[in-house]
Amino acid sequence: MQAVEEILAEKDLHVFSPRLKNNQNKRDDIVTRLWSIETFTEDIKHLHWCECVVVVYHGNYSDSGTAFEIGYAYATGKPIILVHFGENSNLMCHEAAHANITLEELKEYDFEKMPTSFYEGVML
Repeated sequence: MQAVEEILAEKDLHVFSPRLKNNQNKRDDIVTRLWSIETFTEDIKHLHWCECVVVVYHGNYSDSGTAFEIGYAYATGKPIILVHFGENSNLMCHEAAHANITLEELKEYDFEKMPTSFYEGVML
């Protein structure tokens, strides 16, 4: 995930990463209802704010929070750039995506033109 964040930063894009934000105020020994509400609310706020959603996707059994974010982004009309790391994909994720790309392709991806691309790997 860090590699994706670095590529996006090099492209001079404003990036919100739930991974970084959600862990700022979290201690391993204290996970409270307040932390949970704040994390969820912040994530939803940024899904509404963003122009597109770049997803680090590890195949069919990706993170459940990631799957939620893909569905929410799709339902709100946000283009989804799915960066594939796994060797397979769930059709509900790759069909929701505006573009299905690899990490190497992300380096060259044009966020002004936003070209589409379809998933061509193993489908589940």
